[in-house]
Amino acid sequence: MKLSPTSPLFPIFTDYEVWLNKQPLSAHTRRAYRTQVRQFCVYLDQADGEYGDPIEDEHARNYAVRDYKAYLKTVRKRKPATVNIALAAIDNLYRFLQMSPADVKREDLPQQAPRALTEDEQKRFLRAVERCPSIRDQAIASLLFYTGLRIGECSALNQDDVLISARKGTIIVRQGKRDSYREIPLNSNVRRALDAWIINRKEIFSANENEAFFLNRQGERLSTRAIDMTLRKLSEEADVSLSAHILRHTCITNLVRNGTDLVLVAEIAGHRRLETTQRYSLPTEQDRRKAMESIQVDY
Repeated sequence: MKLSPTSPLFPIFTDYEVWLNKQPLSAHTRRAYRTQVRQFCVYLDQADGEYGDPIEDEHARNYAVRDYKAYLKTVRKRKPATVNIALAAIDNLYRFLQMSPADVKREDLPQQAPRALTEDEQKRFLRAVERCPSIRDQAIASLLFYTGLRIGECSALNQDDVLISARKGTIIVRQGKRDSYREIPLNSNVRRALDAWIINRKEIFSANENEAFFLNRQGERLSTRAIDMTLRKLSEEADVSLSAHILRHTCITNLVRNGTDLVLVAEIAGHRRLETTQRYSLPTEQDRRKAMESIQVDY
């Protein structure tokens, strides 16, 4: 949906784009807001403004956004999560316009566990990791899969944060989310992958004094973007949609579904609230499908 340059909303949207690019939001969020606000402006262009100007009048704003919500649900057939993203973007637009958010109720979302890889997807991913020619990338993928580290925590690791002996190992996260500290034990699979990288790192960067654990080809700290690109390549190889965040969800889900105490899982994941960890015990879409298939009766 394109907004016509002749529309009276076009200069407002253009100024909003400039303002949005300066906001402390992720690139993904800015992209989503830009798309949703443009679609809202196109809708306003075509809507009947019988209640006044929704860009200036609070009552007209409320009515317009409520009607737009109904339009998304009934005409565009959007799911509740998508409707809520649109409403969040519109709130952001009105913040730019120095108006309060519209008085519109959000959609109730079904409670379910965060997206994690299925057992089959996990096998495909780990086999792709095993076939990967880069020892460093094998270590990164194994570390994220078996520890649930956030991508920024992985990039920030220094050599003295990785402690490995013959029978045990530990990763130290010194500045996690909200500047929190935690230590994560390493199982034998990830220890082998990290040991291989440690040896390979010394061979390639023997004279390098950089304290970073993971290095790029120039011998500098590996960025989060580079880690993301590594996972994208493995994702294509495994034919699985994944990211560092999905690997984190997968690790935590595996811990919860294996019966690990939730307090311990919260400590490993770096969750400050137990309620965050409890989300991983909620049913998935696969659980729902399995439940409904189980009630079939032979007749």
